[in-house]
Amino acid sequence: MRENKIKTIWSNGGNVVNGWLAIPSSWSAEAMAHQGFDSLTVDMQHGLADYQTAVTMLQAVSTTDVIPMARVPWNEPGIIMRMLDAGCYGIVCPMINTRAEAEQFVGACRYHPAGYRSAGPTRARIYSGGNYLEEANDVILTFAMIETAQAIENLEDILSVPGLDAVYVGPSDLSITLGVQGQFDSPP
Repeated sequence: MRENKIKTIWSNGGNVVNGWLAIPSSWSAEAMAHQGFDSLTVDMQHGLADYQTAVTMLQAVSTTDVIPMARVPWNEPGIIMRMLDAGCYGIVCPMINTRAEAEQFVGACRYHPAGYRSAGPTRARIYSGGNYLEEANDVILTFAMIETAQAIENLEDILSVPGLDAVYVGPSDLSITLGVQGQFDSPP
């Protein structure tokens, strides 16, 4: 399986620069992949890409060594598994508010015994290599989005979920739920 250079950069104490793909175009994805990013995330939550377009965008990113990721529209195992099968090396999942939601998300990203992901990596096996099923649990990244006051209250429990690699703060939704809409530098 191809290396997930995000994990390598992090293990060496470095920072990762991720770009965001909201335009539903393989050409824009390929152009962005040649701009020096470490990773690119296809935004299926607020971006304009549907599943079919997202697959072509992942193929375009794959012309480089940039790590392909996606923000899925919701914590729904079916689309999470499909995006991984399409070749994503990381999934950003919105609106994770509780430990149970984080466990559901991580479980959809991991094969047994670490999770319940179904085995059918159509494009991922071609893109990543023949040993995909054996190595995916160690290579795929999981990012839980923290976007509500409830998630802040449950943050320690969320962070303790085995297999959760990182959190991503969603400042817009978080500012709304904290009562300071659009004030990103304001204390709650």
